[in-house]
Amino acid sequence: MSFTEYTPTELLRLGLDHPKITDIPWTVRWNEVGAPVLARTDIARLMLSLLPVTTRFGTSGSTGESQTWLRTREQLWTEAGLLAGLLAADRPQGLLSFAPPRHLYGALATVLLPALLGVPVWYRPQYFGAMPPTGPRRWAVVAVPWTFSILRRNASWLTGIDRLSVLHSTAILPEAAGQFVSEVGADRMSLVEIFGSTETGGVAHRRWRPDDPDWELFPDVRFGGDLSLDVPGEQPLVVSSPRLAYRANGKRLECWEMDDYVVKSGERGFVFSGRRSRLVNLNGRRVDLDELEVRARALLDCRDIAFLPIRHEMSGEHVEMLVVPNDHVALTESTVRAALTALSVRPHRVHLVDHIDRSETGKLLKKSSFPSMSAGATS
Repeated sequence: MSFTEYTPTELLRLGLDHPKITDIPWTVRWNEVGAPVLARTDIARLMLSLLPVTTRFGTSGSTGESQTWLRTREQLWTEAGLLAGLLAADRPQGLLSFAPPRHLYGALATVLLPALLGVPVWYRPQYFGAMPPTGPRRWAVVAVPWTFSILRRNASWLTGIDRLSVLHSTAILPEAAGQFVSEVGADRMSLVEIFGSTETGGVAHRRWRPDDPDWELFPDVRFGGDLSLDVPGEQPLVVSSPRLAYRANGKRLECWEMDDYVVKSGERGFVFSGRRSRLVNLNGRRVDLDELEVRARALLDCRDIAFLPIRHEMSGEHVEMLVVPNDHVALTESTVRAALTALSVRPHRVHLVDHIDRSETGKLLKKSSFPSMSAGATS
């Protein structure tokens, strides 16, 4: 797999949702733009002249039917600047991204962020394939959930790197992320998480630590609704920001209630409790299915896992489990259950399946149910 080289003009004229931009590997050398190299203000003028006035982005479909939202080029450039500010202290010399540009996170971090940093970018959409050349000694990596397992598979590429700065968004961090930080060394890398949605853009950020630190709002974001008051306890997260998206009729959102429960911590911080669509009550106890999946992945050798909430008139609410086996591991319902003995939650049923419906950035789609069963499926 080779990387197709584009100029900034070629990249943006194709469009962020063009298959040549989303489906194949490419590179843009932002460190070589202009004669000899354009200043940041000139890069900004170039980007704003090439970007459409508004860009459409679709939601993932993880909490309902996918919807289309509009963002202005000024909103995109502003948010990319906030992301650049989070990485600037590490002084990256190259950027590797796994986030598809057709989504808001990918447009910001894969396309605009390297322009702001003035560094070459390599985009890799596939799990398997070549890594970029190892010339730069300081790298930024734009991650999606499976990025960490890719990096761990390419340890030889990492050996020539002095400093690694990882930016992660779109979903809860996988267990492999903490393992990766331990292997590389916290003194050699940083891991920055972004909290947000297509409707809101980036809302908050934090630097990963094993003790699960609080989230801090971006400077241009404030709490909205009841969260603007000193209301104790867990609440839906409501935010206001000049970067909130526009509806198709051109009307901008004034505030937005996200699909997340939080507890405020101070004037501009919060603790994340879980997504409303992924919180279930089992035998009087609330369980976060996203957290449950992370713990299950650490116990079971498989390609993918999902827990689905099931509501039944007679038995009440329970969860069923989807497992996509690895080719080299023979799994049955019994072996899956045996591997999960350390979990406090037992799935009502285990289904061995060929795939699980997820968005490109790893979110479990709401339409996910029980896809076509593999030969060894059980229920």
